[in-house]
Parts: sequence; C-alpha cells; structure tokens
Amino acid sequence: MKAHRTFVSKFGHAGGRMRKAARSGSAAVEFALIAPVFFLFVFGIIETGVLFFAGGVLQNATNDVARLVRTGQLSGKLDAATLKADICGEMSGLIGSAACTANLEIDLRSYSNFSGASYPAVTNADGSLNTGAMAVDTTGDCQVVLIRAFYPWTILTPLMQPFLANMPSNQHLLAAAAAFRTEPYAAGATC
Repeated sequence: MKAHRTFVSKFGHAGGRMRKAARSGSAAVEFALIAPVFFLFVFGIIETGVLFFAGGVLQNATNDVARLVRTGQLSGKLDAATLKADICGEMSGLIGSAACTANLEIDLRSYSNFSGASYPAVTNADGSLNTGAMAVDTTGDCQVVLIRAFYPWTILTPLMQPFLANMPSNQHLLAAAAAFRTEPYAAGATC
C-alpha cells in the first residue's frame, strides 16, 4: 500500500501535467485544419457581398442617367462617352474613374413605340461582351428607350472564381438596365 502511495505521489501529478502538455497543442492543430475552410467562407461572403453591392451601385447609376435621358436633360444625339462619364461619375466611390470608363460598356436603343422595340444580345457564347452589337441611338420626344450598362468585375478571391465567374478571365459581368418612354421635351408636345 505504501508503494502505491509513493507511486501516485511521485507520478500521479506528473502524469496529469504530461496529459495537459500533450493537449496544449491540439487547439493549434485543430485550427490549422479548420482555418482554410473558415477563411474560404469568410472571403467568399465578402467577395459575394461586394459583387452584389457593385451590381446595385451600377443599377442605381444607370437609373439616374436614364432619368436624365427621360426628362430631356440628356437628349438628342447622345454618345457612349457622355453616358459612360455620367454613369462612372455616380460610381466613383466604388470604382476608379479611369477604370470605369475603360471597362464600362453602354447600349442605348430608341424606338417610336413598344411594339417595334427589339434588343439584340450583346454577349458572346463564352459570356464575353460583343461590343460590336452595342449602339447608342438618338433619342427624342415620346420614344421608348432601353439603356443597358455592362461592367466586367474582376473576382479577387482565387477559390471563388469558379463559382462566381461568368466571363472569361475570371470576371463576373455586372449588368444594369432601365426601360422607359421619354417625356415630351418640346413645349406643347404630347405623347
């Protein structure tokens, strides 16, 4: 009995300390196993949130420019450079002005009535933009107008690129559109 107490007194506490020391690194090992998945989820959530935010900002900027066209503040012979500058001016907090004007593409179609309206596809089979199919038409009183804005957004998180990219070069095409009938600009004109 005395030998048993001696063993416990000598090795009992030491055994507990050894078990504690053996478990002290387990948290680091567990974190090392879980960390890549955790960070993938965190960066994925951030990347997706930024993507949706950028889409909302592009839609809001397109709506604001569409209102300028609808009310006649931007009417007549429009060009893509003017529309790009106005839309990019609204997006300046999210995308730099130079990058915005270099990458933003605009398509504005104008028709005399809704039944005559047709809107061609502006994307290729691989998801890239077909800039040759885009045009900026002249607008006038009481015309049906569709303005579309396209911005290729680069996805920054490498592991999210296969899930979010819908264009070549790991990009996601942000698109915004506004359809409306212009107001009668001239005094006394009616639609």
